[in-house]
Amino acid sequence: MSAVRLVRSEALAAAPYAFASRVDAGAELIFLAGACPLADDGSTVAVGDVAGQAQRCVETMLVALDAAGAALADVASTRVLVASSDRHDLVAAWDVVRAAFGDHDVPSTLMGVAVLGYADQLVEIEAVAAVRRG
Repeated sequence: MSAVRLVRSEALAAAPYAFASRVDAGAELIFLAGACPLADDGSTVAVGDVAGQAQRCVETMLVALDAAGAALADVASTRVLVASSDRHDLVAAWDVVRAAFGDHDVPSTLMGVAVLGYADQLVEIEAVAAVRRG
C-alpha cells in the first residue's frame, strides 16, 4: 500500500489530476532529478517530437523510481516542463504523462519554458515520491 494519498475537492474546478497529495507520517521522501529524453549513449531521442520525448522521460522516471525502491503509485507530485509556448505541445506531453499514471492522477504542474538543458530537448519531468520505511 502506498504512503501517498491523493486529495480531491468538489469545491474546485474539475481537473484531470488530484489537487493535492498527502504523505503518511514516517514515509521516506524521494526527490527525483528531472527525467530527460536521453538515450543510453546520452544523445537526445525523438528530436522534434514532444510526445516521443515525453514517453522517454516517463521510461527514465520509471528506472529512477525503481532504483530508489519506488513505483509510479508512490509518486506524490510531478512537474512537466515543455520547451514550447504552444499549448498543443504542452497537451501532447501531458497526454503521455497522464496515460502513464493511469488512475494515480497525482497533482502536477504543466509548464511551458524557454529552453531545457540538453541539445534538442523539449520535455523534462520532475517527481517527488514517498515510500513506507520497511
